[in-house]
Amino acid sequence: MGIYDPRGDPAFSWLGAVIGTHSARLRSALREGDRGASAIELAIITAVLVALAAAILTIIVTFAKNQGKQIQQQSVPSP
Repeated sequence: MGIYDPRGDPAFSWLGAVIGTHSARLRSALREGDRGASAIELAIITAVLVALAAAILTIIVTFAKNQGKQIQQQSVPSP
């Protein structure tokens, strides 16, 4: 099974933007103290879920690419 290289993939560009946004919110919440405690918890939970979704996406794409290579063309006989 080959390793999937996500560079240049739009899904991972989007993922980077989402993580960047949430990390900015996390830094802001940390500066504000207790007031952002729920924001910190939400950011951590969101980051874990996004990482899990990215891992699942990588597994699915790698599996699909490998299975796609194994498909053989079959010619259908003419009637």
